[in-house]
Amino acid sequence: MKTIAAELNNVIDKHLSGLQAMPESKYTYKHSPRKWSKKEILGHLVDSAQNNIRRFIVAQYEDRPRIVYNQDDWVSITNYQEYSLPDLISLWYLLNKHICHVLRYVPENSENRESETSDLHSIRWLAQDYIRHLLHHLHQVLELEPVVYP
Repeated sequence: MKTIAAELNNVIDKHLSGLQAMPESKYTYKHSPRKWSKKEILGHLVDSAQNNIRRFIVAQYEDRPRIVYNQDDWVSITNYQEYSLPDLISLWYLLNKHICHVLRYVPENSENRESETSDLHSIRWLAQDYIRHLLHHLHQVLELEPVVYP
C-alpha cells in the first residue's frame, strides 16, 4: 500500500500548481445546466476523497461495510459552484494528503479486506481505482489528454 500511497502523493503534487493557476472563470463555466462545471468536478473529487477515506478505514475493522453515496446529490447540496476556489483546492489537496497517510499505514494483512460500493472490492483495489478516477477527472478539469475511466 505504500507504493499506492506514493503514487497518489505524486499525482496530487504534480497537479496542484495547474489547479491553482487556472482562472476561476474556467472553473465556473458550465457547458450545460445538467453538466458539472470544473469547480463542481473538483468538488466531486472532494466528495470522493471523503467517501474513500471511510472505505479505507472502516473496511479494516468491519466486515464488508457498504459505503455508497449519490454523487449528484452531494455536489448539488454542497453547492460547490459557490465555494471559495482557493479553499476548495486546499481541501482537495489536504484530503488527498490524508488518504496518502491512511494508505501508508494499512497493514499488509488488511489490504484484501473488502468494502461494498456497487460491488465488493478490496482496499487495495479501491485505492488503485481511486487514483484512476482521480486522474480521469483531473485531466478533465485541467484539459489534459483524456484518461479513460469506466
